[in-house]
Amino acid sequence: MGFLRRILLTGTVFGAALAAAVPVPVRADSPDDLAPYKMIRSLQYVQDTVVLGDHSAMEMQRFLLGTIDERLRTADPAIFDDPRNVDAALVYAMSGGNPDTLELLIRKDIAGHFDSRLTDALRSYLGGRGSQSVKSLADIFPEYKRSRVGPYLALVSANSVIRKDPKLALSYFDWARLVAPGTIVEEAALRRSIYIASEAGWTDKSMAYANRYARRFLRSPYASQFADLFVKLAVDHFDALRQEDILEVLSFMDVPRQREVYLRMARLAAISGKNRLASLAAERAQALTGDGESVPKVLADLYSGLASVPSGDVASAMESIVAIPDDKLSAKDQALKAAARAVAEEVLRLPEGKGAQTVAKEDGVPAGADSASYEGLSRAEAADRSMDPQAGSEEKPVAAARPEKETTGQQEKAGIDPAFDDFVSTGRSKLDEIDALLKGEGS
Repeated sequence: MGFLRRILLTGTVFGAALAAAVPVPVRADSPDDLAPYKMIRSLQYVQDTVVLGDHSAMEMQRFLLGTIDERLRTADPAIFDDPRNVDAALVYAMSGGNPDTLELLIRKDIAGHFDSRLTDALRSYLGGRGSQSVKSLADIFPEYKRSRVGPYLALVSANSVIRKDPKLALSYFDWARLVAPGTIVEEAALRRSIYIASEAGWTDKSMAYANRYARRFLRSPYASQFADLFVKLAVDHFDALRQEDILEVLSFMDVPRQREVYLRMARLAAISGKNRLASLAAERAQALTGDGESVPKVLADLYSGLASVPSGDVASAMESIVAIPDDKLSAKDQALKAAARAVAEEVLRLPEGKGAQTVAKEDGVPAGADSASYEGLSRAEAADRSMDPQAGSEEKPVAAARPEKETTGQQEKAGIDPAFDDFVSTGRSKLDEIDALLKGEGS
């Protein structure tokens, strides 16, 4: 607590080492005597320290927010004769402070220290009515952009127009980054810019923002949000991105973080039906898994299996999925495993109907087939082989892609068993249902 008190009483922080090495004269008995703008300087320093990687300062950030809140609420209104303290109150409100405190200060502002245009816009934004403050913020920002509140006002202005005008929002975020490099303002602006550019389909911009973030803020406590944004960017725009650009962003991460990103990528790609990317990402995650690290390998196997279900080797994919222990998976991944198994079982299930050539015997060997070619195979393997024209049997491949509305008579003339056709249609329906389930689970 002594160190915290020293920060508050001096109003400036030059680092823990300097504060510990050089005695700092105490100029007041209580933080209550400090000017708000000095306290805000300390808050800004601590917040910037947090996003640059010192997570131990997060507790100090909470302490400072609470202390500044109390200071502003109990301050003599005359203290706001100094415009620096007015700016400090506004910055506090835009830095995660209590919005009720701003309301209190406005009610007490008889002397007119606060610009009502700005405070009205901020009250709408902080009250969840950002769309109502768009026009007023757009009018006010040019006037305040070079002031002490400029970078914070740029963030607020950008957030208020993200949905209506993504291009304008990016211009606000770019300004915030320009005037506040290396700060929590730049970190927030970069992270949100990735989202805007990705949603708008501006892949070059989104990758440029992701690259900058990876270079500067990977140790931020909000880096996990960045990872999610980057994964979604890579999956949504995989065909439009260059693989070397993705690898460059990942190159700034250590091995455990790279592996985590690849696992997230494999999972989302599998759920989204982008099986090639799911397989590639799962393979990368497996390659980065060290000896004795069982959970990452299990997850990579699961996502790789999910991607393999739609392939020709369904039986093998099902075996690998079934072999994955549930106790190594989260509840969501257990649901994915169950869904993937349901898909595989539906694909492998033999049809029920009249067609003698497609009805299986109890031992899993199709009627009329040479039992010797199925000796030693499981029922699932026998079924898989019976449907594979290259598996050694004399069965001819099913006629390719006839219209689903073809009548039974036409099917019989073409040599297609109606029972098998019903099975394929039912299987497709089941696959569509499960695919919808997976997409809903991933959203």
